[in-house]
Amino acid sequence: MGGGFYISKFVGVVGIVFGAGAVATVIALAVVYSQEVAKNEAVNPTNGGSTIKPPPQITTPVIPTTAPSNEPWDKYRLPDTLKPDHYNLTLWPRLTVNAQGLYIFTGKSYVVFQCVKETDLILIHSNKLNYTNTPAPTIKKSWLQPTTQFLVLELNGKLAVGESYQLDTVFVGELADDLGGFYRSVYTEEGEEKVVATTQMQPTDARKAFPCFDEPAMKAIFHITLLHPPTTVALSNGMEHAPVEVTEEGPEGTVRVWRTSFDETKKMSTYLLAFIVSDYDYINSTNDNVLIRIYARKKAIADGQGEYALNKTGPILKFFEKYYNATYPLPKSDQIALPDFNAGAMENWGLITYRETALLYDPKMSSNSNKERIATIIAHELAHMWFGNLVTLRWWNDLWLNEGFASYVEYLGANEAEPDWNIKDLIVLGDVHRVFAVDALASSHPLSSREEDIQKPEQISELFDAISYSKGASVLRMLSDFLSEEVFSTGLGTYLNTFAYDNTVYTDLWDHLQMAVNSTGTSLPTGQTVHSIMNRWVLQMGFPVVTINTTTGLINQQHFLLDPSTAGSVPPSDFNYEWIVPIRWMNTGVVQQQTWLEDKTANKPEMAVTGNDWILANLKVSGYYRVNYDNTNWERLLGVLSSHHESIPVINRAQLVDDAFNLARAKYINTTLALRTTKYLRSEREYMPWESALDNLDFFYLMFDRSEIYGDMQTYLKYQIEPLFKHFGNITGNWTEVPTGHMDQYNQVNAIRVACSTGMEECQTLTKGWYSQWMKDPANNPIHPNLRTTVYCSAIAAGGAAEWEFGWDQFKAATIAIEADKLRSALACTKQPWLLNKYLEYTLDANKIRKQDATSTIVYIASNVVGQSLAWDFMRDRWNYIFTQYGGGSFSFSNLINGVTKRFSTEFELKQLKQFQADNSEVGFGSGTLAVSQSIERTTANIKWVAENKDSVQTWFRTEVPKE
Repeated sequence: MGGGFYISKFVGVVGIVFGAGAVATVIALAVVYSQEVAKNEAVNPTNGGSTIKPPPQITTPVIPTTAPSNEPWDKYRLPDTLKPDHYNLTLWPRLTVNAQGLYIFTGKSYVVFQCVKETDLILIHSNKLNYTNTPAPTIKKSWLQPTTQFLVLELNGKLAVGESYQLDTVFVGELADDLGGFYRSVYTEEGEEKVVATTQMQPTDARKAFPCFDEPAMKAIFHITLLHPPTTVALSNGMEHAPVEVTEEGPEGTVRVWRTSFDETKKMSTYLLAFIVSDYDYINSTNDNVLIRIYARKKAIADGQGEYALNKTGPILKFFEKYYNATYPLPKSDQIALPDFNAGAMENWGLITYRETALLYDPKMSSNSNKERIATIIAHELAHMWFGNLVTLRWWNDLWLNEGFASYVEYLGANEAEPDWNIKDLIVLGDVHRVFAVDALASSHPLSSREEDIQKPEQISELFDAISYSKGASVLRMLSDFLSEEVFSTGLGTYLNTFAYDNTVYTDLWDHLQMAVNSTGTSLPTGQTVHSIMNRWVLQMGFPVVTINTTTGLINQQHFLLDPSTAGSVPPSDFNYEWIVPIRWMNTGVVQQQTWLEDKTANKPEMAVTGNDWILANLKVSGYYRVNYDNTNWERLLGVLSSHHESIPVINRAQLVDDAFNLARAKYINTTLALRTTKYLRSEREYMPWESALDNLDFFYLMFDRSEIYGDMQTYLKYQIEPLFKHFGNITGNWTEVPTGHMDQYNQVNAIRVACSTGMEECQTLTKGWYSQWMKDPANNPIHPNLRTTVYCSAIAAGGAAEWEFGWDQFKAATIAIEADKLRSALACTKQPWLLNKYLEYTLDANKIRKQDATSTIVYIASNVVGQSLAWDFMRDRWNYIFTQYGGGSFSFSNLINGVTKRFSTEFELKQLKQFQADNSEVGFGSGTLAVSQSIERTTANIKWVAENKDSVQTWFRTEVPKE
């Protein structure tokens, strides 16, 4: 295709009316070269600019935006004038550098689109593809609008409504290492460096790979072809055809390549596209005519690391077919493990991409929590194959439904794969309790945003947060619980079948669930519908605390805020921060009929009790709310915990602890009452209550591990953990075996972690012994995979440079990512500041710590009391660099800012935090913008909490510690 635009000769002028179904080729647009100047400058801030010379041609001007205008190209959303039908795309990634030292890809594509409203403008998304053209009669003007990421073509005539047109492009882009769009991932195998060309399009990076209408509602069919080096493997969403050897002309001359084309895709959104070229191997099986393949590095496949994923994918797919009442819509399900990948995984339709740690399992190296993560992430991504991919939300403001739904049903899918684990219970710790902490802040936000508030790519990225995932999961679980799973899945089935290959808004799901309610005769409170109940959970932020007075039977609800003094800064709500609350409850161990709280207060005489009877509400924490009681009922519940705790279901033992600690922080009850919920733990052997208590005591450690209270806390917790530590020593043949139960294996880790960190000598001798045994014989690691993270941390914390350097050497030599991850977190446990500073420097060297792992490594260091101030100084000092280099992450910046500041509890730290916000206002915080204001709010609350509670907490720990 020549350099420039042209109209193919049979067209005549733009705007001519053609016969029905005709496709008019309006423009052929030649894209000659992408310089990636900005990228090169960003990679090396000292190089004084790019060394790459652009080709000597007239370049499409880049129009800077001064002030926002009302022109279509200055808006972030596509106009509603054109609708794509299908694309034909050929891409050729180069897996070696070119003469300018760049990895590049070249491509050509055409898109056939229909004009739905008369226009003389074509806007198509394009990012980091610089266009070159010569004037053509049909195009009055063309330019790139970098702020809104559009290629703009102003035409001399109008496109006619109802007609189809074709836009051709030829382009070159950089195959950068920025983890977004079409990018490269590098690994070493048998001493040889290998490059994978791979993709991550969600949410707005398909436009970095080729010009496209890059919005979820712009669904189209894609015909994809990849050119790639002979013997490499090419994969995409559709099933591949056998590769054909061809010769191609490129800037480097004539090259022999393989051309692989793929079956056309289903009608789908651009963000779900994937194309990958690699030197990988795979294993496969067929399940009900669906081909299942697991792709990974050759060594990983040879070592059997894909077997677990292969064995579990079939049953999980089968489960979802039944759950959705809809067959899997594709002929294959490929899953591929990538060395460099920013998210945990991505649900590309038919070709799911994963971090290696989220897909590859090795029983000799992987812990049971690694195995659980793999099962749940596979289930999460497979759930999207229908919910999200087949039926897609119209715009990103409803992202919470897509991600919240998958975050809920991942537990159901994983439960099918591993029925002995009781994994469905773990959503309470993993999602409900986790997100309560964020959603109790005045700076939280509702699940659903207004469409007009979510426009820019960075606003979209900011939605990928704990509220969308975990609160979404929690309220959908509550909805499924009060409707019943059967009614819920009936409504899901009709929703998916009605809107297949189309787009929806979240209320479409409510409509179908309501239809299922009506057809099954399911009872909801009088006058209420799925819409009226759920609106309150979706359209206003936060959640209620339900307070039950068991003397009078009066119950009420109030918006739960961790810091009650922030109530004045909470935005107004149409629903006045009142919810329609389903309440499952028991009276003295006997389950009662579910009731509802529909107003601010209600009288429930059945909840009034006397004598030794007690009330417990929110059974299994199926509702998204906290529960408070009158003092008498709290005392009875504490009595039950200390005398026969099994009378209270295990999830609710975890809930009592978590609710009490949080109610104390919000000043509903005394802090000492919350601390008393941990006294019974000497006789508790179950994982969930222990985990809940340790999570909550973590806050006390964050607040007090730099103060004199620390010693008393340590002594108390050491006393509490001792029976648990001895219990696991006994049932594992003195630590030579592993308990059988999934949650018991987790609690064994808690026992060792807490016993060692509180200074129990027997524990420290054990962990130091294991680690030094390994140091003497590095080829034979005596530590069970379940225990490695905690044993490594304990031994490195107790040791010096030799232990740290050994850990670092083992990290570099690790052949499986999950082992490397265990070491990476443990290296942050050292108590030596100089080692931590060295480690911080390593985080920004991609040869030492992969880009995807940089932010989490800094957070690990900040979690160590010795590393806290070092990490904060480091992050402030390097913010500009971190932000420009690691800007692609969705979750990563909010995690980084929250992680580094979570210990803040002094006026001085608050002042520094506000200064950090002011100093970097121009650089920005990207997806971490909200996290900065949340950190300021959290620090302010912490300062007050410490001032109010320090003395009583110190006294309580002192009196509870048994005298020697």
